[in-house]
Amino acid sequence: MHQDQAVSALLREAADVGAALPCANNPQLWFSERPDDLELAKAGCRGCPLRGPCLAGAVERGESCGVWGGEILQRGHVLAVKRPPGRPPKRTSMARRH
Repeated sequence: MHQDQAVSALLREAADVGAALPCANNPQLWFSERPDDLELAKAGCRGCPLRGPCLAGAVERGESCGVWGGEILQRGHVLAVKRPPGRPPKRTSMARRH
């Protein structure tokens, strides 16, 4: 299922239980490349009544990216944190032996 379809299905389910989903207001935040945005999205999921089904469905579908059920998913796997895009900074060595 495409990400937009999955979010739409969760919105319909939330309407059935009379709940507002935090991801409905700013869905781009849940699919951002910025780690800080994803942490905000995770925090937004904490009180969501569909957190469990959201995460279970995303894992079952193998979602490629985004925050689902309060967890960051990448290539179908839950990540503790997401690194920012790009190469990590180079480490400087103390001293080179010649």
